[in-house]
Amino acid sequence: MNILITGAMGFVGRNLVASLENIRDGKDKTRNISQDITIFEYDIDSSENELDEYCRKADFVFNLAGVNRPQNTDEFMSGNFGFADKLLNTLKKHNNLCPVMLSSSIQAALDNPYGQSKKAGEDLFFEYGKESSAKVLVYRFPNVFGKWCRPNYNSAVATFCNNIANDLEITVNNRETVMNLVYIDDVVDELIRALSGEETRDGEYCKVPIVHTITLGEIVDLLYSFKDSRKNLSVPNLSDAFAKKLYSTYLSYLPEDGFSYELKMNCDARGSFTEIIKTLDRGQFSVNISKPGITKGNHWHHTKNEKFVVVSGTGVIRFRKIGDAKVHEYFVSGDKIEVVDIPVGYTHNIENLGDTDMVTFMWANECFDPEKPDTFYEEV
Repeated sequence: MNILITGAMGFVGRNLVASLENIRDGKDKTRNISQDITIFEYDIDSSENELDEYCRKADFVFNLAGVNRPQNTDEFMSGNFGFADKLLNTLKKHNNLCPVMLSSSIQAALDNPYGQSKKAGEDLFFEYGKESSAKVLVYRFPNVFGKWCRPNYNSAVATFCNNIANDLEITVNNRETVMNLVYIDDVVDELIRALSGEETRDGEYCKVPIVHTITLGEIVDLLYSFKDSRKNLSVPNLSDAFAKKLYSTYLSYLPEDGFSYELKMNCDARGSFTEIIKTLDRGQFSVNISKPGITKGNHWHHTKNEKFVVVSGTGVIRFRKIGDAKVHEYFVSGDKIEVVDIPVGYTHNIENLGDTDMVTFMWANECFDPEKPDTFYEEV
């Protein structure tokens, strides 16, 4: 299948091309299309001859090309309606009746230069479909967000992600402004379904079925919470689909020299203990390093429970039920990754039996609360 993508270097285009390349190269085998595809990428620097050749050979056309921020409003019509007209005329020239998709906007319903140009493009596509009997798919996209979206252009989410991640100021005119947003991966999923003839229809239009509705203020608050998470070690509530997608988007705007951040290592002669992640409802994750011959622990808990995973070195974890004299031992090693549950009501310790540092990944069902530590010393 030959697939023509106009606007291939734009935000949606880059993501669609990358996903199709993964299918073509056999890296993504989850899609319901053959990997026997050829991708024709057309953009502003492409030639008229290339467009002519691509339109002659195409089996499906994604028209993602368009003008969002011209120097004068006349360019809206020439860039949106004008190119759509050129594209369809070139298909007509070659009598190519392949399916054609148009990337339009919810602003096509508005009486402004941008909306008028988008509506004109829609009308042109619908008329082409009636005249030629070619399959026409017109999508009125709401605001699209995700990786590779250009900040300070036409996406508030991209601008806020970029500025907050890079310690720049943002301007919020009205926190109560309601945004209808679609995530780039959901857009690409829908476009690939359309390629398979399984597009989501809503009357004469097509649509992305997953739309997130949220206020501008809520978006900004989430983004600042993501920024603060490096200090308080929190992570967002990833059971919330929008928060999960926005967090992924935010991370893509981090400066390239700012991917890492330091953690507080609590060090002494025995080794170190470092908290990594704290959550409101899933406990906390930490890493413990023990020097050779060192024993840590010798305490028990009423309600707090833990999981220990030794990832490097060798050691032994010992347990004794409170009020009982019998000691149970579990020998652990980074050569055999396994989880050891630390039940409540058992005093426990962990000893490094090797001659190198022993590294243990630890999970606790609750974050440490110095006001109520639920930790009581007792030798195993």
